Amino acid sequence: MSDKPIPPRPGRGAMAARLAEILRVDHAGELGAVSIYRGQRAVLGAAPRHERIAGQLAEMEAHEAEHLARFDRLLTERRVRPTALTPVWRLAGFALGAGTALLGDKAAHACTEAVETVIEEHYAGQVAEISEREPELAAELARFREEELAHRDLAVEEGARQAPGYGLLAAVIRTGCRAAIKISEKL
Repeated sequence: MSDKPIPPRPGRGAMAARLAEILRVDHAGELGAVSIYRGQRAVLGAAPRHERIAGQLAEMEAHEAEHLARFDRLLTERRVRPTALTPVWRLAGFALGAGTALLGDKAAHACTEAVETVIEEHYAGQVAEISEREPELAAELARFREEELAHRDLAVEEGARQAPGYGLLAAVIRTGCRAAIKISEKL
């Protein structure tokens, strides 16, 4: 993913169309994140000796739910439709969360680290792209980015990179996130 902001498309309505893509994909991403944490908590939430990670997951899910609620309001205010793939992302996120949690705490943290790395980069690009046109929205995205960085850093501290098969697991998750971003912008 390039660090350069996407230049505005020429023509009437181009800026509004790009902003709609940004809001749609960010809404989809936060929906996916909430679903991932729900899947992880479904596996680890009631498991003995997993109280600590269950608490961490609940706290991170709450942050993502706050972001999702804000994007819900923005979609309504700006009359932007959500992605048509909302049910797919909800199911895929839950499956990814549950699947990595079944592999253990470190794999669940590896999932968080991989997802949040991609999302952090994505938000940084959007902030750079819209900061002049939409400074208030850019400031909100910057705040969300900081929270995503905190999630990533916590996951690394908790041993994400010690998960069995970390390199492959993280690469597959990052690739999936990048594909979901491209698809959700358009559909």
